[in-house]
Amino acid sequence: MQQIISVLEMVLPVVIMILLGYLCRTKGLVSREGLGGIKSVISNITLPVVLFQAFYTTEYSLKSLLCFAVIFLSCCLALGSGHLLNRFVPDSRLMPYLLSGFEVGMLGYALYGLLAGTDKISYMASVDLGQVIFVYTIYLTLLKHAAGQKTDLKGILLSMVKNPAFQGVAAGILVGVTGLGRLIAGSFAGGIFHETIEMITLPTSGMILIIVGYELSLQKEVIVPVCKTIAFRILVMSILLAISAFVLFHILPFDKNLFMAMVLLFSLPAPFIIPLYADVDSEGIYISTTLSMHTLVTILIFIGLSVYAVS
Repeated sequence: MQQIISVLEMVLPVVIMILLGYLCRTKGLVSREGLGGIKSVISNITLPVVLFQAFYTTEYSLKSLLCFAVIFLSCCLALGSGHLLNRFVPDSRLMPYLLSGFEVGMLGYALYGLLAGTDKISYMASVDLGQVIFVYTIYLTLLKHAAGQKTDLKGILLSMVKNPAFQGVAAGILVGVTGLGRLIAGSFAGGIFHETIEMITLPTSGMILIIVGYELSLQKEVIVPVCKTIAFRILVMSILLAISAFVLFHILPFDKNLFMAMVLLFSLPAPFIIPLYADVDSEGIYISTTLSMHTLVTILIFIGLSVYAVS
C-alpha cells in the first residue's frame, strides 16, 4: 500500500498539472498571449536558473566525461538513423530531427525532480550535458540547413551564446568545475544563495507541465506519419538506451539514480525548440502533434519509472 501511495505522490501531481494546462486552453482561462508570457518567464529566468543549479552541483570527473561521450554519440546515431528511416515518411524533410535530441530543459528536469528529488537533479545534468552540446552545435546547424536557412559557424555560436538556457548551463559548469559553488555554500552567504535559487526554481516544474497540457494537440489528418515517427523514435531510443547503459555500467558501478536519468532521457520527446529555430511551413501540424503525442508516451514511461523508483 505504501508503495502505491509513493507512486501516486509522484504521478498524480504531473497528471493534475497537465490537466490544468489543458483546462486553461479549453476553458479560455489563459490566452495564447498569456501562455507566451509564461514561456518567456521560464525560458529567460527560471529554466536557466534550474540548469545553473543542476550543473553547478554536478561532480565533474571521468564519470561525467564518459556520460557526455556516450550521450553525445547516441544523439549523433539517432540523427543518422532518422535520415535512414526518413523514406518511410516521405513527405517530411524534418522527420530525422524528431528522432534525435531530447526535451530535457522543458520536461526532463521537471519529471526527474519529481522522480528522485530536486537534491539529485545533478544526475539528470550529467546525462544532459552531451545532448545540450549536440543540440546547440550539430543539431541546430543541420536543422536550419534542412529548413532552407543559411547557416554559418559564427551565427550558430552567436545564437548559442545568446541563449539564456545555454548561459545557465555554461555558468553552472564554470562554477562547478572551479569549485566556486562549494566556496559559496560554505560561506555566510551559502544559505541565502541556496534559498534564492530554490525560490526561483520551485515554480518551474508546475509551469512547464501546465504548458505541456495547454499545447497537447492530436490532429487526425497527420496521425499516420506521427505514429510512424513515434514508433521509429521509440525503437531507435530503446536500442541506444540498451547500448548506452551497457557501456556505462560495464565501466562504472551501477547507480540507480543515474540509470533512471538515462531511461527518462531516452524516453523524452524531441526538443520543443524545432519550430523556433526552423521554418516548419506545412510541417507545423505534423511536428506539434508528434511532440504532443510523444509527451504522452513519456508520461506513461514516467509512471513505470515511478514504480521502479520506490521499489
